[in-house]
Amino acid sequence: QAQLVESGGGLVQAGDSLTLSCATSGLSFKYMGWFRQAPGKEREFIASISGTDGSTLYSNSLLGRWFIISTDDAKKWVYLQIHNLKPEDTAVYYCASSRLSWASQAASAFDVWGQGTQVTVSS
Repeated sequence: QAQLVESGGGLVQAGDSLTLSCATSGLSFKYMGWFRQAPGKEREFIASISGTDGSTLYSNSLLGRWFIISTDDAKKWVYLQIHNLKPEDTAVYYCASSRLSWASQAASAFDVWGQGTQVTVSS
């Protein structure tokens, strides 16, 4: 059974860095993505990474921010590094997998989702 489990969230101070982890099991992905959803807002694409060649795609709205997506060599873990966190980064962060053969920022392109991990940034 395909499963994604996020970890690494918590309460941090503005300016801190954080690495979120996503453990994958029971699936072989084409792309893995990270999304986030703040209270009262729609789910927002952050970044995706190809399981084939490691190419990455980042949200244009987050350009200039330090978000870095990566995987381990076995493609069992997917990570999201976030540097210089701001209070507006407070959200539930989700990892998701896609079987499509092309990169997409649409949530609908991802068919398996984790339960999410809460990140709260205090000012």
